[in-house]
Amino acid sequence: MTRTVKIGAATAFFNDSRMGIGQLLEKAERLDYIIFDFLAESVMGGLGRGMANGSGQGFAADFVNGYILPHLTVLLDRRIRIVANAGGLNPPACAEALRRGAEAAGLKVRIGVVEGDTLTYRAGEIIGADTHDMFDGSSVLEKVEAADHINALVAYTGAFPIAAALAAGADIVITGRAVDSAMALGPLIHEFGWGPDDFDLLAAGTLAGHLLECSAQVTGGTFTDWRDVPDWAGIGMPIGECSADGGLVITKPEGTGGLVTVGTVSEQLLYEVSDPQRYYVADVICDFTDVRLEQIGPDRVSVSGARGLGRTSTYKASITYDAGWRATALIPLIGLESAAKAQRLGKEMFARTGAMLRQIQLPPYTQTRCDVIGGEGPGATTAICRLVADHPDQAGAALLVREQSSGISHMSVGISLSLNAAVRPVQRIAGFLVPKSLVSQTVTVDSANVPFVSKTNAAGKEQDASAPALPALPDDADPKQTVPLIRLAWARSGDKGNLFNVAVIARKPEYLAYIAATLTPEVIGKYYGRQLSAGRILPVERFSVPGLSALNFVVGDSMDGGVLASTSIDPVAKGMAQLLLDFPIPISDGLLD
Repeated sequence: MTRTVKIGAATAFFNDSRMGIGQLLEKAERLDYIIFDFLAESVMGGLGRGMANGSGQGFAADFVNGYILPHLTVLLDRRIRIVANAGGLNPPACAEALRRGAEAAGLKVRIGVVEGDTLTYRAGEIIGADTHDMFDGSSVLEKVEAADHINALVAYTGAFPIAAALAAGADIVITGRAVDSAMALGPLIHEFGWGPDDFDLLAAGTLAGHLLECSAQVTGGTFTDWRDVPDWAGIGMPIGECSADGGLVITKPEGTGGLVTVGTVSEQLLYEVSDPQRYYVADVICDFTDVRLEQIGPDRVSVSGARGLGRTSTYKASITYDAGWRATALIPLIGLESAAKAQRLGKEMFARTGAMLRQIQLPPYTQTRCDVIGGEGPGATTAICRLVADHPDQAGAALLVREQSSGISHMSVGISLSLNAAVRPVQRIAGFLVPKSLVSQTVTVDSANVPFVSKTNAAGKEQDASAPALPALPDDADPKQTVPLIRLAWARSGDKGNLFNVAVIARKPEYLAYIAATLTPEVIGKYYGRQLSAGRILPVERFSVPGLSALNFVVGDSMDGGVLASTSIDPVAKGMAQLLLDFPIPISDGLLD
């Protein structure tokens, strides 16, 4: 019988007895590993700010007390090992907190630590005049020189140091900003002995990690067909059954909510992916264009066909920095014409506070935004006025928060108490490439050094691969016979820097040609330009993914500076695919029969 390694993914959003790690321990028959992905660019910046002002220690503190210590006895008894990037900017401190907690409980646990990815103190050495943002080509040096404060600079490192810690006997491995998918790839390298040049296997393991790391998003969370997903409250955590040949089955514990289908796995597979044929991670360049999914049983989907095309000599690096202050306010308006009143409220409030800034000799706002939520349509009587204003000084931003409350007596009838009003630092992100030779990693287990020499710093020869062709366009589409896109496809979107991707996956292969005929890059650029940029045509790349019968669109210059800087109501682009689902697609007579 082929040996499989079972890896469960516990979300960092739940830590009670029913959800997350508690659910996996209670309901999964057997697990070898449980992995956690705690980090995102916004998290890294917050951890860095906390270290700077003394409010935090630079790691995910809830990992120790909320996720691991309550379950540590069971984990050790069942020999389930943990891999987590909860170390953030300070993995040794996270390990020490866990060690103290275990000792207080009378437990002995071997803790591995991988560090070396934090480069904040070397920002001046690493960022030069030729360092450019990988998403928009702008100068990273100019951004940093204008910043108020650098919060974090990290490299996205790989899986082999994790494997080394496991090989040295670690029960729990804590990393910093390792690639999300490395949480699963590291255990697979250790278990199956995969080498640094086993590119196809490393790509398969990376795909396993990519599908698992977002936890319940592969088991029905945020699925297009949301009505088909049972029991959101008890949604099942995903489990990957992984084989030495790269085989993978995605499933979940029996008796839990959610579902695992070709649709849920397809959506997660293309989530936050730009070019599916060139998905770059620290250890391998992945080609996902010919990945095949098969429903092999209830809540069981087989995944195969990932290819590895080599390896680069660079890591992705990400720097987060503070650049001014942001005020936000949510003000409800109730009654007739509430949307029109909300629109005027925003205009008048910015005029009032703008005049006050001039009076106290502060510079003007650097940008403002007013969103009106609701208040239109038959019977609508409530709208929310969402105000956003950025200012170089905290006092300037605080002025809007203070003055917005005056609207209840000085401006529109129907204004009620604000739902929220706050000031926070504006945090920005830049992503760029850094030579692996500049990053030196260390591995320890129980503070003892583990000999480790990276064999993936040198580039592995990148294989040539022709871009997959688009499907042949149909000649029988009837422009008078259209259906909304949702009848033909699932869709998922997500942000990455100053762009987002929208994956459109045909429900049946024969639908894809009709979708491709209509959703051209030009059409998508105009569509999202109307939605996001007052009619400006946005740059769009379209990629074919024939294995999934899918198209992947990458919409550039669209995220208002990225997730931390964006004033948008959807700074993570979760809703961009939803906006597209009612797009009319001409089809042929009888296609849906």
